[in-house]
Amino acid sequence: MAEHPVFDIVVLGGGSGGYATALRASELGMTVALIEAEKLGGTCLHWGCIPTKALLHAAELADGARESERFGVRTSFEGIDIEKVHSYKDGVIGRLYKGLQGLVKAHGITYVEGYGKLVSKDVVEVDGQPYQGRNIVLATGSYSRSLPGLEIGGRVMTSEQALSLDRVPESVIILGGGVIGSEFASVWKSFGADVQIIEALPNLVPNEDPAISKAFERAFRKRGIKFSTGVRFQGVTQDDAGVHVTLEDGKTFDAEIMLVAVGRGPRTEGLGYGEQGVTLDRGFVITDERLHTGVGSIYAVGDIVPGLQLAHRGFQQGIFVAEEIAGLKPAAIVESGIPRVTYSEPEIASVGLTEAGAKQAYGDDAVQTLEYNLGGNGKSQILGTTGFVKLVRRKDGPVVGVHMIGARVGELVAEGQLVVNWEAYPEDVASLVHAHPTQNEALGEAFLALAGKPLHAHN
Repeated sequence: MAEHPVFDIVVLGGGSGGYATALRASELGMTVALIEAEKLGGTCLHWGCIPTKALLHAAELADGARESERFGVRTSFEGIDIEKVHSYKDGVIGRLYKGLQGLVKAHGITYVEGYGKLVSKDVVEVDGQPYQGRNIVLATGSYSRSLPGLEIGGRVMTSEQALSLDRVPESVIILGGGVIGSEFASVWKSFGADVQIIEALPNLVPNEDPAISKAFERAFRKRGIKFSTGVRFQGVTQDDAGVHVTLEDGKTFDAEIMLVAVGRGPRTEGLGYGEQGVTLDRGFVITDERLHTGVGSIYAVGDIVPGLQLAHRGFQQGIFVAEEIAGLKPAAIVESGIPRVTYSEPEIASVGLTEAGAKQAYGDDAVQTLEYNLGGNGKSQILGTTGFVKLVRRKDGPVVGVHMIGARVGELVAEGQLVVNWEAYPEDVASLVHAHPTQNEALGEAFLALAGKPLHAHN
């Protein structure tokens, strides 16, 4: 029997975390096998971030056409050609997919299409073929979860089916008011659907600072997006007329379809992890801060590791693990320093600790906050958006949280994450020049105000 090659790294999963590991490891001169059962790029590229953002851009154009009269531009909104929307979306995905395939090829990575399973501490098997690695990186990602007893099928669907829906539904119920639910609510409302969100927790986008959540709810209410919070879902039935949803308090809702957006679960079942001694907690792979599983030379990255389920987190963890294996001793990734964006209308962007999180970490009296309203920002006035920037700092110390709501604020989070991760003081940022007129100035003004020298702020 011929000897099979031993790779420096065998990566199981070709999503953001897996392919980043592979590309960085190959740059560092290591031999890599990258195993993927579906499509290179994973959920983010094919069924998540990229397609949803394409729909959201189409939704923004639809709103622009509807509302252009207030800017003195006469257009008429004639409706949504869903086939064309899909071909635009698929074109974006296709170009990125092709580029990614080219990168993997150019890096000389052994790309294996097939369903891999961990069969020993250093071997992943695909269709009976072993791939041995001096190091193994588990990057198998996540799937759309449902609730116990809630069957997906027919008119009850997850984001994957919703992304390829061949029509704009007349009415939709969205179970879950987090990031995914809110983004779909935003798209469908812009496309002309009647939208009802059901969220068991007291607020929409419940992981955000409460001030942001409240402003977000106000904005959704103004857009005519209906929502029920603080009461749990009980059950759903479906028939030819649509779906019929009941809440635990007896309230009922009817719609054409229901989207289940209650979060994503780790894709680890039946992959041999537990059998090889890898610690699993409710399906998640438990690692140390160096992303090592404590078994052999097995690491894990991305959505299977407890924490924020974000493509850019998995991507960064992939780079980190490749550098860790190469002996470069990279700095551990601080979870709170990862930027988070909800790409709805309005957008939400945040990085660092919320006010409550900061008070928990440093004590109630050791935290100072400031809110700067976008009403004082020229570019926000031009765009016709409202919202605010909220800064959280340690008293006489660095800024530990930046939270924003308003159109396009996702583009501002880059500066926010530099401020938080470099532990900048408001005074440091206040002396930097922000271009005029940009929304970026709103951050500049907020830092000026927090540094005690507000100009365009009524503080």
